[in-house]
Amino acid sequence: MVFTTLATLVLELSLTRIFSVVFYYHFAFLAISLALFGLGAGGVFSYVVAAWPGSLFVKLGNLAALNGIAVVLSLMFVLGQGAQPGTAALVLIYFASSLPFFLSGTIISLVVADTVERVDRVYFFDLLGAAIGCMALWPFLNSLGGPNTVLAAAVLFAVSSAIWFHCAPSARGRAVAVVLALMLFALIAYNGRSHLIDIHYAKNQKLPDEIFSKWNVMSRIGLTRSLNIFIDADAQTGISQFDFDHLQDHERRELLYAGPGFPYVVRPGAKTMIIGPGGGWDVARALASGSKDITAVEINPIIANTIMREQFPRFSHYLYLRPEVHVHVEDGRSFVRHSEDKYQVLQATLVDTWASTAAGAFALSENNLYTSDAFRDYLTHLTDDGMLVFTRWGFDPPRESLRLLSLAWQAFQEIGEPDLASHVIILRENSQLINGWGSQDTVLIFRKPVVASDLAKLRAGLGQSKDELIYAPDMPGNATAFAQFLHAPDPQRFWREYRYDVSPVSDDRPFFFYTVQPHDLLRFWQNHEDSADYKINRAVPLLFALVAISVIAIAVILALPPLLLKARLPVEKGLCSFIWYFVCLGAGYIMVQVALIQKFILLLGHPIYALTVIIFSMLISSGAGSYYSRRFIAKGSMERLNLVLAAITVSVAVLAFVAAPIGEYGVGLPLPLKVVITILLISPVGFLMGMPFPTGLTRLEFRYPQAVRWAWALNAASSVMGSAGAIFLAIYVGLRMTLLIGGGLYLVALLVARMESRRTAPVAAAVEPAAVV
Repeated sequence: MVFTTLATLVLELSLTRIFSVVFYYHFAFLAISLALFGLGAGGVFSYVVAAWPGSLFVKLGNLAALNGIAVVLSLMFVLGQGAQPGTAALVLIYFASSLPFFLSGTIISLVVADTVERVDRVYFFDLLGAAIGCMALWPFLNSLGGPNTVLAAAVLFAVSSAIWFHCAPSARGRAVAVVLALMLFALIAYNGRSHLIDIHYAKNQKLPDEIFSKWNVMSRIGLTRSLNIFIDADAQTGISQFDFDHLQDHERRELLYAGPGFPYVVRPGAKTMIIGPGGGWDVARALASGSKDITAVEINPIIANTIMREQFPRFSHYLYLRPEVHVHVEDGRSFVRHSEDKYQVLQATLVDTWASTAAGAFALSENNLYTSDAFRDYLTHLTDDGMLVFTRWGFDPPRESLRLLSLAWQAFQEIGEPDLASHVIILRENSQLINGWGSQDTVLIFRKPVVASDLAKLRAGLGQSKDELIYAPDMPGNATAFAQFLHAPDPQRFWREYRYDVSPVSDDRPFFFYTVQPHDLLRFWQNHEDSADYKINRAVPLLFALVAISVIAIAVILALPPLLLKARLPVEKGLCSFIWYFVCLGAGYIMVQVALIQKFILLLGHPIYALTVIIFSMLISSGAGSYYSRRFIAKGSMERLNLVLAAITVSVAVLAFVAAPIGEYGVGLPLPLKVVITILLISPVGFLMGMPFPTGLTRLEFRYPQAVRWAWALNAASSVMGSAGAIFLAIYVGLRMTLLIGGGLYLVALLVARMESRRTAPVAAAVEPAAVV
């Protein structure tokens, strides 16, 4: 059981990375959808397999061996698509990729149904395997890469097959499974050298000619011969190739007199912090102005270390090894919060990757760099003559660059400086692209009001540049949306009436890039265009589609057993209502988990740390809760089950309110201590959340034994809706409310359990004590 769920989780999370590279980061949702739907459908199919003749363990061994082969075939099919797979191909990709999860769901459901009298222990080992899979993903991706990590899942399925055959016992089956595992292991070794099963097409085009590529849990990084660094075959950053020991005048002008270089025209030699320096262009701009103290904070170690400092430093003339440059591999927001320094320039240029982390269900998460809370942090780390400099895509009418001003407005209000209009300068580069993939707007936000001497330096620099001055405090009139907002008497009304949603977002609702007004969603979906703006915003309409698919999936799984299995399922009154207990548990668990991952990013300082620590601690503690559920909820006591469900609701509500303050005050602590604090906070509620599911299955087995596999399938399918629903709610009502709603689903489960208890109380009182071990 452990190897089965370990392999399943490794496969699921590695597919989110594969889909993020091959398609777009939005399609990480596809991996979650097909995984959970496949598990649910497999639970229904287990009714058919259970009727087949033969030993249960032989059936499990055959299914696991078949799954090892299915993983390889489905991966080859996904990666074997050409440059532009059509709708039919995407449908086939969905079903091909869901096949391994379908077989896993069948295996798990068969095991649960056959051992339901000790489902507390079975559920413990199920969650233990998933927890190990979560931890194993990191070293697998770092050492093997994306495709080979999927193949490693195939090896694990083959190993589980050998174990099932050993339990049969079947020497022949065990030998075949061992040979299969060895063959798959050899395939990984061969593929590591030959790249036979690898990504050759991504984002509707062939991959560029690369001299280097490497995976980690954040991304796939590729370095082309033209010295461009590609992140998940999409976002890119060029390597700065300037030799600062022999810098020419025309090179200095190239660096300084374009959008992101202008802060150094105004503040030459500034003490600088750069968030997301990538290939080093902003670092080069600061150096060109004479800066002697440059802090560069890059989140991706492959870029900062492997490419820029270890394997290819010569391409940048050893830029990141210069004494003026101090490179830190860390999340930029976390670094700012625990830094004690103040800077004259704090800069971030186009810091986003459109890439999914291995969180999968949390693929729509933002990076917390662009929130009003973050801007307040940045402002407190500026000197009196300092400035924030953010470069974002510019459109007509403006979206992202205008939202930057909204964030600054909110932050300025909170620090007691309401006159933002006198603190801002906005420049535009490549304005001819404004109606397509976007120009580049550089927004300079000064800590103190802009002075005449700074404006004079900037205008003198513009004389040597093709950039346009879009807004300055001394420009008359309200000709642009920027000026209209900065001089609006009622910003709230401006945000409501503006065509796009450019209102400020906070750490509780950190979706900076999503700018579609709620009332405009249908028009946006129907009138899409080939632009960067649509590319970003299309994620949420796809999320709506996933929610719809999730609802349909649950309806199908609800309907299939009665339709296909006829009399095999009981028709007693109360079954369908009690089944909703498991739907609530599935949706509630994943909703709480997804919201907690985002909530703890600020404390732990890295999305991957939050993903790993939250999921691992929840799975381990929930497994322990399942293991001890039979002892704690003794004799089928409804009173104790009700107490546990109510305690979960209360505990989640407490976490919803304490997570942000703890993140605020604990950011400067050492990482190991922050991990311990997180585990101590999460484990109690995780322990409680592990109890209701096995307890409910035990009660279901007593009343409706044929429905156990059905309940397991529905629990998995409802997790699809819960994961998508968590992001939907976070966008519109915030993470705190998402947690409260997730906890509220356990309250609904309590009400369902109480109704079921009233119907079964006379019988349960007579027989359930005998079930206690």
